[in-house]
Amino acid sequence: MNRYSAFSLLRNALSHNRNWRAAWRSPEPKKSYDAIVVGGGGHGLATAYYLAKEHGIRNVAVLEKGWIGGGNTGRNTTIVRSNYLWTEAALLYEKSMQLWEGLSQDLNYNVMFSQRGVYNLGHSLQDMRDIERRVNANRLNGIDAEVVSAAELGKAIPCLNVSPAARYPVLGASLQRRGGVARHDAVAWGFARAADALGVDIIEQCAVTGIDVSGGKAVGIQTTRGPIASDRIGVVVAGNAGVLAQMADLRLPIESHPLQAFVSEPIKPVLDTVVMSGAVHGYISQSDKGELVIGAGIDAYNGYGQRGSFPVIEHAMQAIVELFPVFSRVRMLRVWGGIVDVAPDACPILSKTPVAGLYFNCGWGTGGFKATPGSGWVFAHTMAHDEAHELNAPFSLERFSTGALVDEHGAAAVAH
Repeated sequence: MNRYSAFSLLRNALSHNRNWRAAWRSPEPKKSYDAIVVGGGGHGLATAYYLAKEHGIRNVAVLEKGWIGGGNTGRNTTIVRSNYLWTEAALLYEKSMQLWEGLSQDLNYNVMFSQRGVYNLGHSLQDMRDIERRVNANRLNGIDAEVVSAAELGKAIPCLNVSPAARYPVLGASLQRRGGVARHDAVAWGFARAADALGVDIIEQCAVTGIDVSGGKAVGIQTTRGPIASDRIGVVVAGNAGVLAQMADLRLPIESHPLQAFVSEPIKPVLDTVVMSGAVHGYISQSDKGELVIGAGIDAYNGYGQRGSFPVIEHAMQAIVELFPVFSRVRMLRVWGGIVDVAPDACPILSKTPVAGLYFNCGWGTGGFKATPGSGWVFAHTMAHDEAHELNAPFSLERFSTGALVDEHGAAAVAH
């Protein structure tokens, strides 16, 4: 580091952000917009960005009840993959993967997307049969996937316990090399800045208190900062989707649960990939700061709290120590929880509703972060054209009455 860089770093460190230019504006809400996106998480911001970029709809407001990145976008384990079983889900997640691969360049913002690979472990003969089935299905859909043996895992991940004497012996795994992780905060900030540059109003601290419906059509919303008129409203509020739906007298087939994760103290680089196991219920990667990022399954009870129960964390720790005995004495640094809304088939809802001009993007369960750009891309199309894109057409509300479900419980793995 030269003297100028050192001086610049010191100057900014002592400035208390006074001289930093805001990444996006903080405008007052207008009385009306061509489109409103409720929810300032990754999916909502991506929807607004693609509405402006792809469809030329720039008189758009994103309403966030808290602050950008304060919801599920900042409360996950940042895993990105597209190796889902059924064609409908796999193609939607693959679209997202393709957008991830060029997202930093598109947004002109480093989202720190790292394609370090994602392993899904198999611990039984049935696990391995399921893995081979999913890998073959992925390949038929043009998605990279391969089966690796326990011996290959031992070489690729030396700290993984592949001993046949383990309680849950590792027999092999699926591997998607294009999978990996991204920086959740950077994704939110990058989409927010890019949307703002295209004219989108990002309005924080603005909670929605009601949805105005007249003659079967959405005409606007009520907020803590006053009424706002619009005949095109997209609701993208993760675990709170059911609450917003009730405001329009709709009932969605979803349940909301807490989902927990935690990180360890920073340690030296030891894990350069993502490892997931449905059998022992845990998944892990290592952040750029050296922390072990560890996820658990959802809490069984319904709730809207951004916290969970200790037994779930305890169970996840047991799982990780089973897989990685070397981590047994690493100390936990912090724990957090997000709210996930889960549909009966473990797939999302990206759909028009019986109320004209009202659209819902929800039900992602534990797969929301990885779908961020793809979700916004197809939902923007749906809002712009009042018609689903072919990629999200299978994920309409109608599937719950016709029975055309897309059951992804297996490929969703341990809550992912």
